[in-house]
Amino acid sequence: MKVHLLLLALLATAFPSPQLAPPNFEDQARTVVLDLMARHFDKVTALFDERMAAALPVDKLAKNWDAIIQLSGEFKLIENVRSEEKQGYQVVYVTCAMEHRRQAVIVEFDTKGRIAQFNSISADSIEPWIEPGYVTRYKFHEFGVEIGSSPWQLTGTLTVPHRPGQFPAVVLVHGSGPNDQDESLGPNKMFKDLAWGLASRGIVVLRYDKRTRVHGKEMMALPGGFTVNEEVVDDARAAVAFLAKRSEVQPKHIFVVGHSLGGMMAPRIAEGEQQIAGLIIMAGATRPLEDLLVEQVRYSVGLSGKITPEGEKQIAQAEKSAADMRNPDLKPGMTVDFIGAILPASYVLDLRGYHAAETASRLKLPMLIMQGDRDYQVRPADLNGWKQALEKKSTVTFKTYPALNHLFMPGAGPSSDAEYLKPNHVPEAVVEDIAGWIVKH
Repeated sequence: MKVHLLLLALLATAFPSPQLAPPNFEDQARTVVLDLMARHFDKVTALFDERMAAALPVDKLAKNWDAIIQLSGEFKLIENVRSEEKQGYQVVYVTCAMEHRRQAVIVEFDTKGRIAQFNSISADSIEPWIEPGYVTRYKFHEFGVEIGSSPWQLTGTLTVPHRPGQFPAVVLVHGSGPNDQDESLGPNKMFKDLAWGLASRGIVVLRYDKRTRVHGKEMMALPGGFTVNEEVVDDARAAVAFLAKRSEVQPKHIFVVGHSLGGMMAPRIAEGEQQIAGLIIMAGATRPLEDLLVEQVRYSVGLSGKITPEGEKQIAQAEKSAADMRNPDLKPGMTVDFIGAILPASYVLDLRGYHAAETASRLKLPMLIMQGDRDYQVRPADLNGWKQALEKKSTVTFKTYPALNHLFMPGAGPSSDAEYLKPNHVPEAVVEDIAGWIVKH
């Protein structure tokens, strides 16, 4: 799951010595934004370290910034500046009024006081998450936990109904990309919606940061490469094992809720795992990822009508990536460029031999398979793959939602990446359907 955002990475020189007053990160971020608005790109690039100076010289920075101005219009004023600490970084949000819309610049300062990076995105996408109306906050509590073992230990959150007893439990398994435990995308937090909604209805929920988010560099450095087992499967199984030992959990009622790639891999996660009582598959693909890639890119570049020359280039790049993934001569040790993300051949070859619906057909587990009709990333053809393999099984339930997109959030008209950046929630009906199905099984 990817949203095409314009990303600029900035690094600055160190701040004054510890003997001086600590830097005001909000003032520092405000100055950087004003320099960009005034087209003083040399002042900004003067703050880069050697790596970033080579990657983003003045002319490239100017070109990228011009693309933002073209989209949002000319700068008017800075409306608001706020900051927070996040995973060891000081993150400053600078909201700007532009000619056509409000734009946010997000500046991250590292522990040495340098600017680690900044993003420029729609201001809607930095709106704080507000709990949905179907959450009853006093009915549950949550606390931090750790799952897995060294060197792949992951931070997570366990959300538990706030009354004595044992409860059914679910593990939330992410889609593609280095997702956090809430599966955050812009202002939206699909997994937090599910966790708080389900816990309000008497279900324990475990969510955790994805391995590629926490240990991405270490994974890429593995001598033999890695597979989707290291990315998804192993940690999901470790999460199930963690729940099975908890006193709050009914050990025979642990379910896996997989979204997108997590849904696709849910049958592999469950295969041979006696502790898993059932699967909830949300927008899980049954077709090869390379097929979905080309389909998604064609859809996105065609949304505005006529496909532009730039759009044709994007399609060509997607088709090349797909061809590389299908290459019969692909061997371990090689890599594939997946539209900018470098995948080891081990990953591609492993997925080439995996068929989600076929694997699911071998399982003797109840399953709830859910699909949004407005989802352009996982399409009806994928749902049909599940149906062809499983619809004769009495323990499998299919549920579709006409108004929902890939995040299981409502909208109207053709779905797009921009829709993901507008504040939204998983609707109560989806939470109720999952909770009701779990109680029955």
